[in-house]
Amino acid sequence: MADNFIYMDHAATTPVLPEVVEAMMPYFADYYGNPSSVHVAGRRAGVALQKARQTLAELLGAKATEIIFTSCGTESDNAALRGIALARRTATGASRILTTPVEHKAILQTAEDLRDHFGFALTLLPVDSTGLVSPDDLAAALGDGHDVAVVSVMYANNEVGSVQPIAELGALCRAAGVPFHTDAVQAGGKLPLTVQALQVDAMSLGAHKFYGPKGVGLLYLRNGTPFVPYMTGGSHESSRRAGTENVPLIVGMARALELAESARVAEMDRLRVLRDRLIGGVLEGVDGARLTGPRAPRLDNHASFVIEGADAEGMLIALDLAGIAASSGSACASGSQRPSHVLDAMGIAPAVAAGALRFSLGRSNTAAQVDELLDKLPAIVTRVRGEG
Repeated sequence: MADNFIYMDHAATTPVLPEVVEAMMPYFADYYGNPSSVHVAGRRAGVALQKARQTLAELLGAKATEIIFTSCGTESDNAALRGIALARRTATGASRILTTPVEHKAILQTAEDLRDHFGFALTLLPVDSTGLVSPDDLAAALGDGHDVAVVSVMYANNEVGSVQPIAELGALCRAAGVPFHTDAVQAGGKLPLTVQALQVDAMSLGAHKFYGPKGVGLLYLRNGTPFVPYMTGGSHESSRRAGTENVPLIVGMARALELAESARVAEMDRLRVLRDRLIGGVLEGVDGARLTGPRAPRLDNHASFVIEGADAEGMLIALDLAGIAASSGSACASGSQRPSHVLDAMGIAPAVAAGALRFSLGRSNTAAQVDELLDKLPAIVTRVRGEG
């Protein structure tokens, strides 16, 4: 990577920290055993697996038996929604799913599949113009909870940075006796993750969002929560997710979250200053720029906008040519020509949403880099609009 390259797309993925690479390396070649094997090579891998599980559980304020290893946040979301919904319907007959229209597609498309192919009813809770859910709306939709199989609301939005009142929503679900899941993929390393304080029964994380490796994630599943596995074929993960565990990546995820948590408060304080500098500079310096998502509660590293009259693709190409990496929203939806479902749910017209731009900051970013972006962006927007 060129030294003058400015990376402001940490919501899409983060670089793997050297300390994380160092922790993983022995398990690729030296301690390569299958953790399910009984011989010494397998036992060594098994010890590493359980140590990582215990570390992650402690960081989340959970029990080791409540951690299920997966391949990514998307799989964790799928497993949670399918596993809890199907188990709850079998046990209680509950057949309604509650979620929001601003979720990641891993939740929305899974919920739609459960509706279309398994007969569940799907209710989308409304959000306001900043993408936030009202606890009152959840309470009204829950009713007495007897017919609700599962509720899923994301902790922090990947496109607009809004942070939902998860603990308050979780308390409502707990009072109604309904399992509550949160997609916390964007929250990892940025927001508190203690599951008891959040009052969640299930929570999804993906390691590559907090300076860990791609290809590994976890699902926290509170003991006693109804669940049927959607990956079958073995007794791995206490028969909840079949498939040989990826020991090197799991070790890396544990080390990455450990490092992220130890630095979280100080790093978020630093990034909040840069974020506010970026937001203020764009709103002041770019004609027609409008912040998407709330000023607060918002991820400390996240700044997102719509810029009227400027095409997102054109801006991103011009930014890349200028040595700046940014995004128009979800990395998982790149290449889609359809307007953002998140911005649509927030009431932003498609023509305006076409100018969506997201900057997500991380460890490598500095005030000088923010200033360089603010210096270059106005001319880029003018050129993309065809005004220059």
